[in-house]
Amino acid sequence: MKVLNNPSKSEWKSQLARPALEIKEIEKLVKPIMRKVKRQGDKALIKFALEYDHVEIKDLLVSRTEIKNASAQVAPELKEAILKAKENIEKFHEAQSTPDLEMEVMEGVTCMRRSVPIQKVGLYIPGGTAPLFSTVLMLGIPANIAGCEQVVLCSPPNKEGSIHPAILYTADLIGIDKIIKAGGAQAIAAMTYGTESVPKVDKIFGPGNQYVTAAKQLATKKGTAIDMPAGPSEVLVYADDSSIPSFVASDLLSQAEHGIDSQVILVVDSEKLSTKISREIEKQLEKLPRKLIAAKALENSVSIVMPNQDKAIDLINEYAPEHLIIVVHNEDEVAKRIINAGSVFLGNFTPESAGDYASGTNHTLPTYGYAKNYSGVSLDSFVKKITYQKITAAGIKNLGPTVETMAANELLDAHRNAVTIRLEYLKENGL
Repeated sequence: MKVLNNPSKSEWKSQLARPALEIKEIEKLVKPIMRKVKRQGDKALIKFALEYDHVEIKDLLVSRTEIKNASAQVAPELKEAILKAKENIEKFHEAQSTPDLEMEVMEGVTCMRRSVPIQKVGLYIPGGTAPLFSTVLMLGIPANIAGCEQVVLCSPPNKEGSIHPAILYTADLIGIDKIIKAGGAQAIAAMTYGTESVPKVDKIFGPGNQYVTAAKQLATKKGTAIDMPAGPSEVLVYADDSSIPSFVASDLLSQAEHGIDSQVILVVDSEKLSTKISREIEKQLEKLPRKLIAAKALENSVSIVMPNQDKAIDLINEYAPEHLIIVVHNEDEVAKRIINAGSVFLGNFTPESAGDYASGTNHTLPTYGYAKNYSGVSLDSFVKKITYQKITAAGIKNLGPTVETMAANELLDAHRNAVTIRLEYLKENGL
């Protein structure tokens, strides 16, 4: 990791720059894929599976037999872990439910708001070097709690034409039965346009590589919503001498192993601590099966020595990390001052991986600085908030003159007349 000593604010942007995402160039490759899926449907998905996944697919839809066989391949201890994670995620997301709102804002004028589930949602679950069965829980559980009418899951097949057993087991556990063997941009296209096997959905969720990300952004132009823009995974750890260097190193490496374009940032209050953590990173890196990936990611990463806490907090909020780990003496106080982060982890015994899997919070989070204006996935992501109003005769008499005045001053006479005609009716009928 590159080490920076108390960089000035003017340097932050360049020194903390994420690995470049050439979205426009990637879109040039993705657009033809999406067009082909739109025109050819399942035929295109089967062709792309052969071209990109190097497997011949006969039936895109996963069968009940495949799901049953997958369950038998999942070790009992993993099943037990998935069940515990499911329980925690359900608890936390069920608690996010809000009651319908109804209030009389003035006499005769009642306003209401209620949550309505998005009818059809699509979940994209990566299945390449790291099959993310945990993401099935993170997306499928809130979809169920919200009451989404239809949940479609797409995940790329392996060389044998199957989806990873843990993904199938987890999907079945939470009641997802529409599972499609399709990955990459073509899977996003299928959920955007619909094919013979894949229903068109209203909103697409889930992480993916740069092609998936580009396809999701293109989907928004075709009337399909997405959870958020997303890029490679990232973490920022803010630590002082109350931290345990080996813990900090393990957290940095847990993100670095995601992919070569992941980024990890370390902010510490002394050069001595930076050196200790760097040594721990080197020691732990050698033992990782994915050490080549992690080592490459570390090339995009930096350790920043910043003794002034106010300045460190400003830097964190400017960077807006996907994951933020705070291990300092006054961590609770610092946490209250964080305004830009996807998810925050406090203290020596709160690894980021706990949130990735089983603490209960959601791991689908804004990356690439989007934490400045996006939230992570939650129960709210799967519902729409619809407002209602009901006005009585007394209410229109109370509110009407206000609306008439405002409409007239905006030169919208039909708006004004919609009120005036009602007020005149009430007057003519002695009401």
